[in-house]
This record gives sequence, C-alpha cells and structure tokens, in this order.
Amino acid sequence: MKLTVFGATGGVGREVVRQALDAGHEVTAVVRDPARLGVPAHGRLHVAVVRDLTDEGALVPVLTGRTAVISALGAASNKQARLAPVTGPSVRAIVSAMDRAGVRRFAAVSAAPVGPDVQTDGVIARKVFLPVLRWALRDLYADLEVMEAAIRASGTEWTVVRPPRLLDKPRTGNYRRVIGANVPDARTISRADVADALLASLTDPATAGHAVGVAA
Repeated sequence: MKLTVFGATGGVGREVVRQALDAGHEVTAVVRDPARLGVPAHGRLHVAVVRDLTDEGALVPVLTGRTAVISALGAASNKQARLAPVTGPSVRAIVSAMDRAGVRRFAAVSAAPVGPDVQTDGVIARKVFLPVLRWALRDLYADLEVMEAAIRASGTEWTVVRPPRLLDKPRTGNYRRVIGANVPDARTISRADVADALLASLTDPATAGHAVGVAA
C-alpha cells in the first residue's frame, strides 16, 4: 500500500512508519519538524513538511495517489488541548482533503475514555476512576470527540482505534480487540501494538465504519 501518516513524530506515529516500512509499504510521513521523525532514511519513505495541518490545500498533495491514510495525531497534554486544540481541527481538514484527493480508507487513534463504559467492569472503575480521568483530561478528550465526530461525518471508509493508557514497550501482536466497543478491564497497551492495530485495520473490512477497542 501507499500510506500517508499524520502525527509521524509521535510515539504511535513513529511506530506506524517503522512497521509499515517493515511490511513493504510505501510511506509518506507528514511532519512539522523532520529532525523529530527518528526513522532512518529508506527508499520507500518520503518525508513531507506541512506546518499547518488545518490548511486543506496543503494536504491534498500529500494525499493524492495514496491507498490509505493513518492519523496518530493527539495533544501532548490536557493544557495543550485546551489552549490550542489541534487534533479535531486537523482531522477535519484531513478528511476533507482526502475527499478532494479521492482517498477513502482512513484509520485514526483516539482513546478508550472517549468510548462507552464497559458494563462488566467493576463499579469503582465505572463510577470513580473513569469519571475522575475524564474530568482531569477533559480538554484532551473533548479534542478527540471533535475528531471522531468529523470522521463519522466524513465520506471516508474509517476506523477509529481506542486504546487505554499507552506504554513504551515492544510490539507483541498479542492484544485484545473488540469491534464497536471498548475492551473489558482495559488497563494498558504498548504504542507499538496500537500501531499494529491501526495498520491491520486497513485491510480488515470488519473494522470499517467502527470504533475498535484495543488493550493488552
């Protein structure tokens, strides 16, 4: 496949680029600062510098001729999401540019707390832990909710991957996945396994038009 990856300098995005190259795909990594990519030069890797991800016109050239698009965009902190929300506005521009470029398949990373509670989880998790977490990171999750709404309203063939807390651990390929819901008793997952789930979704028709919960 020919892939365009947004958020390529982040923990998940960098793993998406590495794994996609290892799998033989051609990758266009969209970055603001190429020095932060941290992926060795490769014959199938193209680095595109786009300073403003809400500039739809600047996005069309990096999407034209692509098979699919992956967004690993996400605010670095709740404060950043509050002062300068970027994920929702950027993804809104991305899906619009995809329509102009004629690209339909799209996968994006979100977060488990944006999705519905798992009713089989314990009362403490549902009534105490999650409400506190959602309040503490309310601006970050609000940005992701704007993103998900833009994706659902788009004409893309989309998949949203919702992980719990992310860890810097190796890819295992051995993680739980639930289509259309969050994973029960979800605690953590590695960024590398989230990247694996994003890439796998692109060739799995069952995930199209759905949010997918993942967790270790």
